[in-house]
Amino acid sequence: MDLSDLNRAPAAGVTMTLPMTAVGDTSGADLARWQDVVQTLSAEISVPLTAALERVELLASTGRIGRASLRALGEEIQRVRQAGMMGQQLARLASGRMRQTHERLRLSDTLKNVLNLLAHEMQARGLAIRQTFKPAEASVDGSLLFSLFNAMLSWAVAHAHSNIELRTDVKPWPSQARVMCRFSYRPPDEHIEASAETSARAALDSTRWRLVEQTAWVMGLSLERHFDGAHTTLVLEFPRTVNDALEGMHAIELDQGFSPSVSPKPLAGSQVLVVASRRDVRMQVRDAIRNMGLIVDFVNSVEEAREFCRGGLPQAIVIEAVLGGDRFNDLRRECEASRSEVAFIEIIEEGNTFEVSGFSGLTMARVGREAIMASLPSALTFELAKAA
Repeated sequence: MDLSDLNRAPAAGVTMTLPMTAVGDTSGADLARWQDVVQTLSAEISVPLTAALERVELLASTGRIGRASLRALGEEIQRVRQAGMMGQQLARLASGRMRQTHERLRLSDTLKNVLNLLAHEMQARGLAIRQTFKPAEASVDGSLLFSLFNAMLSWAVAHAHSNIELRTDVKPWPSQARVMCRFSYRPPDEHIEASAETSARAALDSTRWRLVEQTAWVMGLSLERHFDGAHTTLVLEFPRTVNDALEGMHAIELDQGFSPSVSPKPLAGSQVLVVASRRDVRMQVRDAIRNMGLIVDFVNSVEEAREFCRGGLPQAIVIEAVLGGDRFNDLRRECEASRSEVAFIEIIEEGNTFEVSGFSGLTMARVGREAIMASLPSALTFELAKAA
């Protein structure tokens, strides 16, 4: 399939995605759509949570649990946690209070960063990516772009029954950058009845798909989903396209304040665990990094942090210095033993400076309590880039 095929008007089998507006909009279509979102999210939480509860009850009654059952329990809890985080992201996007900072970005660069992030999951599912990346640049918010591509590819990986085809290009008229993602949502050689086909397509309308829809709408993008037999094709179009090939003329004029991303790995979507026992410290950290597009979790103690990490390691851990000590050092050694690159940042009680790890014998970065608002975002950017 060539992207030029998608210039034609939608025919049978094409779903033109409607935007999901803010929750406060109670028009009929939007209200029904949000009711579907809540119903789907509830199911994605309740089903694995029920299964996990049954395993816990069995463990309580027998006092034993097998390795396979323990692994399944962890996976079920992780699915519930992921669904909860997606619900939080949807609520944030629908709040109507998103502030976007546009910058000129190559779409393929962000896609490659997301693919690196999902490489392990794709390998576990036996999936590969067929990439055809033609030059395509747009003026977009970097954090939202990363979140959009992460949601899109996570959705594709979860439902794909074959390798995923991923393309970028710029369509001729109107000149707009495009991203296409295509995969089989059921075995291509399987002949099924119409009712089963409808059910297979309905399964694609997961909470993660709703996250793709809402993110695209907030960014002002065109989103289309096309069904062709056992395949589905998602197409994103970027109205704020930058095209230097057209005799030096841009599809839009960039503000002078826009700056290109310099980080090789966008921070948006990175997971940060904050270990702080005091509410005022948690509030300071939350306020400092709220606009970085991070997924942030808070715990009150090192014991809670260790329990959290058993379900999967974050990309960074920010800890209040008063909670340091032998238990935290043990947690760090466990993280290092897993061979996962975790950035550590310590919030010290006094001072207004930021000290990077690796200098003056420091084994982790330090940010003074007075410098949280000014320096913690830079500290996270620097330390995550080093760990990438």
